[in-house]
Order: sequence, then structure tokens, then C-alpha cells
Amino acid sequence: MGMVGGGPSAFIGEVHRMAARLDDRIELVCGAFSSDPYVSVSFGKELGLEEARCYGDYQEMIQKERMLPEGKRMDFISIVTPNHLHYAPAKLALDNGFHVLSDKPATLNLDEAVSLKEAVNKSGLIYGLTHNYTGYPMVKEARHLIRSGKLGKIRKVVAEYPQGWLSTKLEDQGHKQALWRADPQKAGLGGSLGDIGTHAENLTEYITGLGIDELFADVSTLVEGRALDDDTNILVRFNNGARGVFYCSQVSLGEENALAIRIYGTKASIEWKQMEPNTLLLKYLDKPTEIFRTGHQYLSESAQKASRIPPGHPEGFIGGFANLYSNFAKAVSDFKTGNYKEIGEYDFPTITDAVRGMQFIETTIESHKKKTWTKMNNLEL
Repeated sequence: MGMVGGGPSAFIGEVHRMAARLDDRIELVCGAFSSDPYVSVSFGKELGLEEARCYGDYQEMIQKERMLPEGKRMDFISIVTPNHLHYAPAKLALDNGFHVLSDKPATLNLDEAVSLKEAVNKSGLIYGLTHNYTGYPMVKEARHLIRSGKLGKIRKVVAEYPQGWLSTKLEDQGHKQALWRADPQKAGLGGSLGDIGTHAENLTEYITGLGIDELFADVSTLVEGRALDDDTNILVRFNNGARGVFYCSQVSLGEENALAIRIYGTKASIEWKQMEPNTLLLKYLDKPTEIFRTGHQYLSESAQKASRIPPGHPEGFIGGFANLYSNFAKAVSDFKTGNYKEIGEYDFPTITDAVRGMQFIETTIESHKKKTWTKMNNLEL
């Protein structure tokens, strides 16, 4: 693996590095870690990389790695930069024969996402997106229960992701993570919508298998003077006739990372909370609630595979990322040995999810501006 971004002051870069090395399937061999070439090279050396493979920028990394013999050069790049720096390195890597695993959202806007999908299709290479919550064991169990018919027909979905860390105008205090997230040139059209709202959208479509048909959005900026949204509420209609409510907020004071989803069917319902990740509730109309817990043999094969430790120990954030990295590594390994299957067999978000996320952001903003129900862009995915 080569890494783009994730330098000394980055939060998510170290998360990706920990996740990538957790299963001993991936080795970080090179990187362009900072927009400052000196910082990039120095940080790479601190990580124990060969100085010759600590690069000043991603263009140099991709071009020089391409010249190395197979077996020596990197196999894929991991992109862990702010949103506006996702598209260019991904496109360049694909054009030069390297697979791509990127942080979300995939691009700054929908046009870039569509262009990137074309590049993926043209290259025949593998593209993955780190919507890490899909890697949690109980999320996979929820998906299994729905696919096995336990809930019957889905009628309603409630997905929420409240945080409180942007309840004050941190971007005016030089807070690095707040600065780029509040800048439309770096974050894109969505503030809280792009940062955490896309998790609610992706998690819902992953678990239920449903697609959003249309939505009605109220997009708000509640901290005065902020350039992007910090609170969004959305009514949703799905392609099977189900109804839904999405809520994402970064000004819900006192909240941490309270992602939660409730899915109601004709036979039963399920509930999962990211801050209590080991537990999944299956609820009925006329009998007691069933409690599913990680690490047990009664779980589905996909949930057991995603579980890493015995029952009772917390499964979560790093493990979710690691499951995506492990599945992606399996796909790349199979690609190299000629044993590659259909991409859906590997269970990680793909370029289709990437485009879908950008459709969701832009449709939400359009709905808010028009103050009407708005169809998701029906692109051929």
C-alpha cells in the first residue's frame, strides 16, 4: 500500500494505517503524506519507510512506483485527504495501473464521481470506499436478517447521526479538522451532510438493500456565519414504497458519534447503535425482543467473519475499517493471481456506492433549495 495524506496532524490517516496492518495482509511501503514535501518525507521516515519511497507529492509517488518492478512497487493507494483531494490521486492511480481505496465521500462533486466511475470501468481495476460502519459485525447480521426474510417487507427506516463537536465556530479558532470541513472549496456542497449524512445513507442502503427513490430535505446552518450546513433533516421514500427519516447534525450539543438505525418491517424490526456496537435488537409485535451479540456461533457467517474477539469485548471503529481493508486486500490478491471474482463477492463499498453518495448529497441540496420532493438522479450504475 501507498498512502496519500495522513500526515502528522491528521486523525483519520493513523486509523487507516492501524486498520490496514491489523490482519498482516497489507504493508505500507510508500507515501506522500503532506502537501509540504519536507514534512511528507520526514513523516515517512518516522514511520520506518525507505527514504527513497517517502515522496514529496502523490504525482511523484505514482510515477516513481510505476517504474519499480512488480513485487516491489505498491499494489494500491489509500487516499486519506480532505474531500477536494480525493479525485485527482484516485484518477491518476487508476490511469497508471494501481487499485484505489479512498476515504469518503469519494469526490468533491457528482461530476467527479461519474468521471471516476468511468476511469474505474476503463481501467478494469478495483476501487473501494471506506464507509467503515458497513464493516461492523452487527451491521452484517442486520443485513443478513433482512435478506433471510426475518423482517418481512420493509416499511420504515429511521437513521440518525448526531454529533456535537461543531456546536461552536471551531473553524475560526484554527481547528484543522473544522477548517476544511467548513470550507465549500474543500468539503464540497455538504458540511454535516457530506461528512456524516452520507454514512446514514450508505448504512441504510447496505443493510436494507433498498435504494432511495426521492427525498424532501431541510438543510440548516445553525451556527451563525458558517459557510456549510451543520444540521440536516430529510424525509425519504424508497424504491419499494417504504418511508424513512434521516437526521444528521454536528451541533447536537453533548452528542459524540451517535450513529443509529432502526428498520421496521411487516414481521419484525431491528435496532443498532454505533456507540453500543456489540448489540443488535430484533423486535416483534407479539413476543419478546431478541438480543444478538457479537462473537457467538449463532450469528450468520458474515457476522462471525467480521467478529475479531470473543463475546463481551467491544468490537468497533478500527475493526470495521480493518474488515474493509482485509476484504479489499483479498480482492487485490485475487486480481494478481487471476482468481478475481465479481466485486460484490468481496463485501466492501465500491465505486457504485461512491457515486450513490454524491447523488445523495446533491439531491438533498437541490430538494432544500426547491423546497419540494426531489428524485435521486437516475444514473446508470
